[in-house]
Parts: sequence; C-alpha cells; structure tokens
Amino acid sequence: MFVDMDKQKGVSDSILYLMSLSAGLIVANLYYNQPLLHLISKSFGATESAVSNVALATQLGYAVGLLFVIPLGDMVSNKKILKIDFSLMIISLMAAVFSTSLWFLVAASFFIGCTSALPQLFVPMAAQLSNPQNRGRAIGIVMSGLLIGILASRVISGFIGEQFGWRTMYFVASIMMLFLFIVLKLKLPQVEPVYKGNYRNLMKSLVHFFKTEPSLRLAAFRGGLSFAGLSAFWTTLVFLMEDNFGYGSGVTGTFGLVGVVGALAASVVGKLSDKMSKNRIIITATLIFIFSWTVFLFSHHSIFGIIIGVILIDLGQQSLHIANQNIIFSKNENARNRVNTVYMVIFFMGGALGTVLGALAWQHYQWTGVSVLGLALSLLLLLVHLVFGNKRI
Repeated sequence: MFVDMDKQKGVSDSILYLMSLSAGLIVANLYYNQPLLHLISKSFGATESAVSNVALATQLGYAVGLLFVIPLGDMVSNKKILKIDFSLMIISLMAAVFSTSLWFLVAASFFIGCTSALPQLFVPMAAQLSNPQNRGRAIGIVMSGLLIGILASRVISGFIGEQFGWRTMYFVASIMMLFLFIVLKLKLPQVEPVYKGNYRNLMKSLVHFFKTEPSLRLAAFRGGLSFAGLSAFWTTLVFLMEDNFGYGSGVTGTFGLVGVVGALAASVVGKLSDKMSKNRIIITATLIFIFSWTVFLFSHHSIFGIIIGVILIDLGQQSLHIANQNIIFSKNENARNRVNTVYMVIFFMGGALGTVLGALAWQHYQWTGVSVLGLALSLLLLLVHLVFGNKRI
C-alpha cells in the first residue's frame, strides 16, 4: 500500500479533501436528472410519468452498484476499480448525451447510477488510511463532500439545463469525470486488499457478516430507522407546502439548501466521534430526532419551525450516521467495504420503508400523522439502542 501519510492523522488532509471532493462530484451524477425531467419530457415528447423512469433507473442502478460493486473494494485494488468504473461511467454519461430515445436514456441512466456508487468506496478507504484516533474525523470530511455534492447537483443541473439544454449537463459531467479520474489516478494512494477468495465467496460473506456481527446489525437498524424518518419527511414536505402554505415544488426544493448546515457539520461531528463516547453521540443524535419531530408536530403553519426542524433532523442524521460507520469500520479492518455494503443496503431499505409509511401517514392523517410517525420511529430507535446497543459499541 502506497500512502501519503501524516504521522499524526495517518493520511494527509490533501488526500482526505481530494476524496471528499471526488465523492461529491461523483454522487452528483445521481441527481443531475431530477431538475431536467421536464426538459427531457419535452425533448422526447414523453409524459411526465414515462420520463420519471430516468430517475427511477438511476436509483435502481445505484442500488445494484452498491450491492454488487462496492464489496469488490475488499478484493480488488482501488486503482483497478477506479479505472474500470470511471471508464464505464464516462461511456454511460456520453450515451446519455447522444440518446436517440427515452428508453435509451433510461438504460444509460441505469449504468450512470450503477457506476456512481463509487463514493461508498471512499468512506471505508478514509477509515482504512486513517489512524484509529482520527477515523471519525476522516469519515466526516468525506461525508461532507458527499452531502454537499448531493445538494449542489440539483442547483447546477437546473441552471445548465435551463441555459444550455439537458444534454449539455451530461456532457459537462462526463468531462468532469474524465479530469477527476486523471487526478485520482495520479494522487490517490493505492490500497491493496488482503482478501484472496473469489467473488462468489466474497458476496456470501455479506450474509456471514450480517449474521455474526451484532454491532453491524444494530448500526444498520439504527441507520435504517433514522433514514426512514428522514425519507418520510422529504416525501411529504411538498404536500405540506402546497396545502398549508400555497408553495410549489420549487420553494420546497430550496429547503434542501438548509441541509448545507448538516453537511458542513459532518466534519465537526466526525472530530467529536473520535473524542466522545459513541454511545453518547448516538443517544444525543436520537434525542435531536425526537426534538426535531416535536418541532415539526407544532409547525403546521410555521415556516420558521420547519426550517429549525430541517436543520435539527439533518444534524441528527449526520451525527448518527458517522458514529455508526465509525463503529462498524473499527471492528472489521479487512472487510470495511463489505460491512459498509451491508450497512448501506439496510440504510436505504429503511429509507424506502419511510417513503411508503410517510405517504400513508399523510394520506390518512396529514402532517400530524407524519410527525407522529417520525416520533414513533425515533422513540423505537432510542429504545432499541438503550436495550441492545450499549454492549455492542
């Protein structure tokens, strides 16, 4: 392993910030299409329902990449994965540029999503390259870049699409990925994994880790519950804005910018997780969830209350997420990509469940139902952690 190391932190800040920037730029590929769907619809003369398959295919591709590509980080050199993945990513983005039909774009979007799961390699890599006493800080730095990439992608895409057309956004993205690959090839440390088995056994080991690692199961359960609440919130916020405030989806989208507070806080939380008890961070984060949902419950007609709630719930989410990853990475030094895969798959399963439950809660009980659902999920998270979690950290 050839690494630019800092004696105190284990890896230089320049490498950490390079991974942070890379995570943000790559994950942005997943979200460029969302502000462009109307333009794509007009371009192909397709209905909004049909064009929504572009976003759906991207997310399905991401899930496939997360499950089947990320575990390779424990088996194949990071430089080799980057070479293959970036090649396919750039080809997929260029395929989107030259799409001749909507379904061709849908197919290209699937592979864009699949190859853009790559940032989930950078988080375990940051943990591996850092000293144990600075692992949380390293994870926080990379997570900050990833979160800012998600937030900024929609703003950039909306501007470029409106000014130059939706195909231009995909072309710009492909050029950025080409330059990013060159930089990573030159600057990123090479990490040689120690796993020597075959791919089939590698994938079977995911089940093994889930069965034999109670701390991993608990971390994944905590993450899934927290993300379920967050997904329920974002799924129903647009309904609240339209029904109670008379605002459309454009104004609702600006609430995502409030999430920058959480994104910037990620690196700070990472530092704290190196110094504070993980148990204390998890309990504090869960109490923040409970307080934020209480604020939401009494904010049916208060924009200020919604803004405060968004800041709090995002801060709690990042705090819990970083603490969870710090825990699972510290106990599986040679399998960090696989345990991260298990964790993230359950994390996103929780998000999908929260989306469904949030929609049902709104349908039957509107915002009060959504807020009570969020409170119930947060209280369940706290209960499970207090009963089972203390001995698993």
